[in-house]
Amino acid sequence: MADDRMTQRLAPKDQTLQEAYDVPANFLEIDVCSPETHGIANKRYTDYEVRLKTNLPIFRVQECSVRRRYSDFEWLRAELEKESKIIVPPLPGKAIKRLLPFRGDDGIFEEDFIEERRQGIEGFINKIAGHPLAQNEKCLHMFLTEPMIDKNYVPGKVRTH
Repeated sequence: MADDRMTQRLAPKDQTLQEAYDVPANFLEIDVCSPETHGIANKRYTDYEVRLKTNLPIFRVQECSVRRRYSDFEWLRAELEKESKIIVPPLPGKAIKRLLPFRGDDGIFEEDFIEERRQGIEGFINKIAGHPLAQNEKCLHMFLTEPMIDKNYVPGKVRTH
């Protein structure tokens, strides 16, 4: 019979209440919230607040908030597919049917659709930002921390000092 010591569980480390509820050693939280629809007629669009909170040293700020449109998420996805070595998860779909004329509702500006899209893009950005290789990409840092996205930026890696 095999040696029982080979399959024994490791004894859990005792943890104080303070340690259990303290801020984790490394954390990265990204919330997509507060959707707002702007414009009129065919010039309407919805943007979302993207809030970052982290203590990871790769990020130059620990907290910030920017507003992003769905097309900005599409830009980020395309940049990561071109420049990084990660498999980039899909975004929620474009909702082509909701853009058709003569619908009996508000199409892509319906509250239910906006909430569904918000949840989808929040999942997308958290998967990407949680990936160690993606965390080094300039496009991700610009997306999460810069008020305006410079689409003429020079792709590359972020260096910590």
